[in-house]
Amino acid sequence: MRIDIPDGEEPIPYVWGEMVPGIGPVAAQFSMAVYDRSSLGLREFEAARLRVAQINGCLFCLDWRTERDGERVEESFADAVQDWRSTAAFDERTRLAAEYAERYTLDHHGLDEAFWERMSAHYSQAEIVELSMAIGSWLAFGRLNHVLGLDAVCALPGP
Repeated sequence: MRIDIPDGEEPIPYVWGEMVPGIGPVAAQFSMAVYDRSSLGLREFEAARLRVAQINGCLFCLDWRTERDGERVEESFADAVQDWRSTAAFDERTRLAAEYAERYTLDHHGLDEAFWERMSAHYSQAEIVELSMAIGSWLAFGRLNHVLGLDAVCALPGP
């Protein structure tokens, strides 16, 4: 960990809450809203989230699986996300979610008109905005936790 945590303090609540009380709790609320209020299907949500986690290298994010109504993606899903270009496990929306997450994270200037035409054929404008905000959240907060060395002790903060 690159941040000194006082004895008896939990790293995530301390860093996100006590160290930056004007920013951290609001950031945590945004992060939780991405999970709690998403209208995206579980598979496309997890494809994008896991692709960002794979690129960020956030240990917690790589191990985390979003649950909705008692459902989670299958164990082999993370491998399919890694191989999003050729896996037979994905429909077009799920494949596009993984692709968008990768391109957003690695080459956002390279999102060309051909890509946006494919996205618009499978996602509504509201879904594109939602997915963009979710990817932005995972990119920022996963990298923040990894860079500060918090990802090995990370737990999603409560509301």
